[in-house]
Amino acid sequence: MSKAAKTAETIEFPTFDASKATDQFRSFAEKGVEQSKEAYAKFKSNAEEGQKAVEASMETMKKAGTDLSLKSIAAMRANAEADFSYMESLLGAKSFSEVIELQTGYMRKRIEMAVDQVKDMQSASTKAVDELSKPAKDAFDKSMKELKVA
Repeated sequence: MSKAAKTAETIEFPTFDASKATDQFRSFAEKGVEQSKEAYAKFKSNAEEGQKAVEASMETMKKAGTDLSLKSIAAMRANAEADFSYMESLLGAKSFSEVIELQTGYMRKRIEMAVDQVKDMQSASTKAVDELSKPAKDAFDKSMKELKVA
């Protein structure tokens, strides 16, 4: 027997095994389904968290709006009370110098009240903005952490 014939006898060509191919296809399909389920679960979880963040922001916005409205009403009430008090004191003035003194005191008081009211409104507005942005910031931070993990 020649050397070529011996070599031809020892070479085996792979045969196609349908059961192995089916098992590999099934394994591939199962992995695909599992990955799809995981992706859907993450998507669903992120959507639910997003919805919760929006709901929290809306509730915070409602609360902040109410708070700012109440502060505005309190400021208007204080202003009206100061105006009426000034008018009453003017009615009781006995001289022009007393009117000037009342006017000066009234103007000083109104300026101080205005400064305090602006500070109060600014503080409430800043707090509202911080509270409104917190759910979105928290959701963003969480998604960034998840991206770093992945």
